[in-house]
Amino acid sequence: MPCLQPEAPADMEPDGATPGTTSPTAAPGIEGSLCGETETEHPVVRGTGWFFSPLWSPRSKTRGRRFGDDLKDDQVEAWLDDHSDFTRAYFLRRTSAVSGPQSPLPRFPRSSSDHSDILRTAHHRRPPSPLADSHLNISSLTDRLKPLASNPEWADVFSPDVSPCSHLSHRSSRFSFPPCRPLSPVFSPDLPLSPHPLRHPPAACAKGECCPWASELLRGGLGWIGSVAELCQGAALHAGELLTAECCSLSLVKKDCGGRSTLQEVVAPTAPGPLSEVNLCGRTHLELLKGVMGCVRATGSPMNLRDASEDPRFDFDDEESSQIRTVLSVPIKNHSREVVGVVVMINKRNVYDGSASVFTNMDEKVLSNHMDVLGMVLDNVQLYESSRQEAKRSQALIEMAQVLSKEHHSFEVLLSKMAATIMPFTHAQYCTIFIPGGKPSAVREDQVSFSRVIHLECEDLGSTCQIYRRERDFRDVDQSHAIQTLISKETLNVSEGSEESMKSAICCPVRNERSEHVIAVCQLTNKRSRDSDEVEAFNRYDERLLEDLAVYCGLALQYAQAVQITEERRASIEVTQEVLAYHITAAEQEIQALQEATIPPVESLQLLDFHFSHFGLPDERTSQATVRMFLDLHLVQDFNIDYKSLCQWVLTVRRGYRNNVPYHNWNHALSTAQSMFAMLMATDQLQSIFSRLEILALMIATLSHDLDHRGVSNSYIKRSQQPLAQLYGHSSLENHHYNLCLFILNNTGSQILSGLSADDHRAVLHMIKRAILATDLTVYMERRKEFFSLAKKSRVRWKSEKQRDLLRSMLMTASDLSAITKPWPEQKRIANLVTMELFAQGDKEKKEFKTKPIDMMNRENSTRLPCMQVEYIDDICYPLYKAVSRLFGACSPLLGGCKKNRENWMHLAGTAKGEDWENSWRVTLEGHRNEEEETQAEE
Repeated sequence: MPCLQPEAPADMEPDGATPGTTSPTAAPGIEGSLCGETETEHPVVRGTGWFFSPLWSPRSKTRGRRFGDDLKDDQVEAWLDDHSDFTRAYFLRRTSAVSGPQSPLPRFPRSSSDHSDILRTAHHRRPPSPLADSHLNISSLTDRLKPLASNPEWADVFSPDVSPCSHLSHRSSRFSFPPCRPLSPVFSPDLPLSPHPLRHPPAACAKGECCPWASELLRGGLGWIGSVAELCQGAALHAGELLTAECCSLSLVKKDCGGRSTLQEVVAPTAPGPLSEVNLCGRTHLELLKGVMGCVRATGSPMNLRDASEDPRFDFDDEESSQIRTVLSVPIKNHSREVVGVVVMINKRNVYDGSASVFTNMDEKVLSNHMDVLGMVLDNVQLYESSRQEAKRSQALIEMAQVLSKEHHSFEVLLSKMAATIMPFTHAQYCTIFIPGGKPSAVREDQVSFSRVIHLECEDLGSTCQIYRRERDFRDVDQSHAIQTLISKETLNVSEGSEESMKSAICCPVRNERSEHVIAVCQLTNKRSRDSDEVEAFNRYDERLLEDLAVYCGLALQYAQAVQITEERRASIEVTQEVLAYHITAAEQEIQALQEATIPPVESLQLLDFHFSHFGLPDERTSQATVRMFLDLHLVQDFNIDYKSLCQWVLTVRRGYRNNVPYHNWNHALSTAQSMFAMLMATDQLQSIFSRLEILALMIATLSHDLDHRGVSNSYIKRSQQPLAQLYGHSSLENHHYNLCLFILNNTGSQILSGLSADDHRAVLHMIKRAILATDLTVYMERRKEFFSLAKKSRVRWKSEKQRDLLRSMLMTASDLSAITKPWPEQKRIANLVTMELFAQGDKEKKEFKTKPIDMMNRENSTRLPCMQVEYIDDICYPLYKAVSRLFGACSPLLGGCKKNRENWMHLAGTAKGEDWENSWRVTLEGHRNEEEETQAEE
């Protein structure tokens, strides 16, 4: 069935219908209806013309059987050609009936003169008329979205709260619309002549198999349709030409950033053909259009005003209102039947003579059917356009991320590259980044100031563009929008137009994620149209891109600030290290004195004796003893250590210990190193197990294992939240000792490892770190069970690196705790020094944490020192020295000294508590002895 011509005189209204109302029933009947309204099946047709026929509507399930339902197009045309007299008389009557809208509708008689039988049996056929050309080039239309909601005076008209019966008041409008561009219809030479000058009938859906607009729409695909504005303008102009309206307009429902929906004008009031003789762009006309569209959108139902001036819902006092006579407006609904837009037609003209007419129910159905197709296609087009915008947005984000990931010499260059990345995507002519100079918390306009501005300009070169960075004073740049954004902390999208020019701008704040302060403002200015050099408003996609740019700018600012802080701290650390190196390094005279001094032999220094005592040795003799140990182990010769560097290193390490710490000072470091030296020299077994590099690492580690000790434990450092705990987390003191050891080894003049190869240098540093960390008693308690299991074996080969690392760790702890093996006078003196440190820490905990310290650090438990010493020996020391002595018999003096000191402490504890307590501790000691004898018997 061809797409039928919607034009019909007013007398075709169904019975009971009155002008100015919209009938909810189906379209009126056509001349010669064979039967009444019955549900029937329609014949299968080709094309999409049936969709725009008033006989079919997706809004109604009732479909009537009309004239010629069972006939083919060529049969109808053949009958009309064979009965030319009847046809000519009929069209003359129809022409005269147009001049009188209320004249009765002529009908075919229902008698024997009914020609339906002739139509059914007609055999003369002719090919159907070719499809008329509508001359509608949709792809050439420009994509312009002019937001009505941007005018505050119109916001209430399109709000969801507008009542369809509310009166509209007169308000001024500052909007200007483009000139109307009529479309030339095709003239049909088959129409009879009229005494009046006839206008050309519209070349739309009157002839041909289907609607040309729908055919091109459905056949072209999304890529041919173009933008949403092009699609809507093509649909509005086609429908306006089809309904012979003087003016048409179309608006879509849009949601702003706050979620409020408004009608946004897509097609400005435009004449679809050469029928308009008056200007319909006046203030009153625009108010009426807005009111009608607001009512249709609120109700979701069509509106047909047969006489707009008499409608009580609209109040007009202006003479311009007389120019609007008839108005037809229908909603545009998507597949979910939600209103997504409104179209309006104004002032219907007669297709033949151009006289005024009214929109009929058939016009309403034809317009609704067109808008139904538009609503279906509109969803796909919007989705397609959104996908393209998202693809562009993703590409822009990837490019900005690539810019951010690269190293840049300055912060301004980084921001300039990021801004230059987004400008081609938004078609902005200018991009400006304002950096505030005042306090971020300033909220008053008179307190806002900008210290720097980065300004970029885009020059269009056809298919490409060139971005230039202009050196401009921030006082020469418009700061009003940036200041407003800085105060409100919200994105601002404005467009200001005049008859001469238009300016659009969008501003977005750049926030600091931690403090939520605005640290900069990004501004895009003057969006260029893709088809011309005209300026248009920025849309929601531009806002999202700018907001994304703001996020990256915030990251760039934080990155730049972090880099600046890092560089400042690095410089501060270097200065601190220079000061530390100066004060920690021995004077040149002291180095020279040690270098030239005669180093005593090990016998005179008693370095081979496990009962070595540092008490009474002057500082010069302790330094010489250290050098002697390196010489007798042949470390200086084997690793090409410069002798002066060794002297400076020894003196620097000695200076690295704090003299105000009672126990963990240089004397303790020397005693630990001497214990390791004595064990290595006591038997050839250890020197055969360890490599020369491992022996070097052990000697350096023992001397450096407590560098810069503060006299407190790791638990206190963690509880007091000292920087050491924040820096290392666990084993804070031991990690600090190693780092200071590394600092001294790298200090100029103290580089005793400079003669090593790169691999040996890395290996020895790794072993030094492992050895120093092993002095943490927590690490010792975790690993000693494995060591004790090895000690019970009859023979251990120590081939694997894991076993040797375990052995090195246990020997480090044995050397560190060797004070418990010294002769009783030395042991008692050292115990008092340790107690001084522990009680001092307990006093700090009482004062700072307001808590009672543990027993060993509580000064009130000083009388329990012998008991605590016995517990310390039994839990920590005795099992270790027992295992070491079993593995290496030459180290048994350590176990013997530990036993003697245990007996002495047990005696002191028994004297304080009585004979019974002393006997109980003797039983414990006998238990240790029996266990040892049983183990030897098993072997």
